[in-house]
Amino acid sequence: MAKFLFILLIIFFSFTSTAQAKIVKVNKPYSFVRLENDLEEIREKYKEQIEVKSIGSTHFGQPIWAAKLGQGETNIILIGTHHGREWLTSMLLMKMLETYADAFQEREKFGTRSTNILNEVSIWFVPMLNPDGAAIQQNNLKMFPPEHQERLILMNECSRNFKRWKANGMGIDLNRQYPAGWEALDKDPSAPYYKFYKGKEPLEAKEVKALTNFIREINPSIAVAYHTAGREIFWNFKNGNQLKRDKRIAKKIARLTSYKLAKPAKDSVGGGFTDWFITTYHRPALTIEISFLVDETNPPLSVFKEEWKRNRYVGLKLAAEAKKIPR
Repeated sequence: MAKFLFILLIIFFSFTSTAQAKIVKVNKPYSFVRLENDLEEIREKYKEQIEVKSIGSTHFGQPIWAAKLGQGETNIILIGTHHGREWLTSMLLMKMLETYADAFQEREKFGTRSTNILNEVSIWFVPMLNPDGAAIQQNNLKMFPPEHQERLILMNECSRNFKRWKANGMGIDLNRQYPAGWEALDKDPSAPYYKFYKGKEPLEAKEVKALTNFIREINPSIAVAYHTAGREIFWNFKNGNQLKRDKRIAKKIARLTSYKLAKPAKDSVGGGFTDWFITTYHRPALTIEISFLVDETNPPLSVFKEEWKRNRYVGLKLAAEAKKIPR
């Protein structure tokens, strides 16, 4: 009997240790404060595998964090929360970062996938490009000066409920700020607004300027921008001679996630991150929309388990694909 109880205690404490080792929690909205705390803990725990750095700051001085996992000179990049209400993508990328780092450190497989590819290809995570927008959407306006809080309310059609907020802290839609078809974007709204305002010129937003500079620095072979919602993958914007290659990679990710592969739109006008990356670097870029469709708000936390299951291997799969792309 004593031997049986001893075995049970070992199992219990082993389980407890494993449960406590999970840094990224997925049971409540993912704020910028939580992201910074999680990044610090992950960096401390996996210091031999991970590099964390700021790539710039927002208009209101919040750092934009990037984390590198892997030893390879070839890079890919995964970006979350271009839009304030899409912070579920930050949670997804942070869980991916922690999960891959743990398997890589222990030299174990993650599920059915080996993490050995991280010896050859590094994954850069920019989990929250728009922390100001996420704070606004989560009704955390205290970080902004009082006079700007009033401006935000005006941009939000005089509503104090910011659940639909997409823009950054200045009322600019970050995914309509890239110099790839920007001129053809609709000029309405013509002033800062909770969504769709493209700004006075491309690269006006500090967040976008920081990201494009960082992309030039790391020269990634593949880029992904995670968004919500619709369970769809966009991959095509003037891909030119690389159309077949890029479609092949997009189809693999569509099969992996069971998301719909979007058909190229003849009247696509661009302005988005992946549009810019494809036309600038002539390499694959994917916009991955997680979650079922929702109204103008964030997807519910209840969908996270399903979206993680669909996306858990995406980073490793794309790293393997990047190895095949000439630099």
